[in-house]
Amino acid sequence: MVKVVLIDDDPISIFVTESLIARHIKMPCQIFKFGGAAEALGKINAINPNYLFLDLNMPEMSGWDFLERYSCDQQKTEIYILSSSIDQRDINRAHSYNQVKRFLSKPLVSKYLNKIFN
Repeated sequence: MVKVVLIDDDPISIFVTESLIARHIKMPCQIFKFGGAAEALGKINAINPNYLFLDLNMPEMSGWDFLERYSCDQQKTEIYILSSSIDQRDINRAHSYNQVKRFLSKPLVSKYLNKIFN
């Protein structure tokens, strides 16, 4: 079973992303949704996700803070930044983390999911 984690403080973004993933993933999957990075950080090691979609701008703990604290070296989690930011500095910073596979703009589009899951 493929495990996908969505971390975003915007419930509409979570809904849209979850709906798109459900339509594009070809294998059985379980999707875990978190409205904040701090909550996710406390539970993510028990989940051991294959894929993680992470928003950057969230209250309490940002996506950047999450990346600093989360170690997925042994878990082989593919992390995708999903952000409304178009700032090149954010894109460059995201690519400075080895575990981040790609910086994706919101809203998520089907062509990216086809590449991720196929």
